[in-house]
Amino acid sequence: MTIRYVCRHCQYPIGTIDRRGVDEALLGFLFLTPEERKDIIAYNSAGDLTVKVVCEYCKQALETHPELSLLDNPLQ
Repeated sequence: MTIRYVCRHCQYPIGTIDRRGVDEALLGFLFLTPEERKDIIAYNSAGDLTVKVVCEYCKQALETHPELSLLDNPLQ
């Protein structure tokens, strides 16, 4: 299973985990509510995961301009 981390705002690829034996429990995904899982994790047909997080650039932009969080895609 490949796990790809991308920024939820700018789509920047943050990192990839491509190891056997890594599962959702090891990554802490079991602690997410069903709503959080739906918002954060996407599966493809091969069983790989894409995890949407916030990159450092977007985090700084949102901290500096919190009103951006009111937009649908604030940093695209």
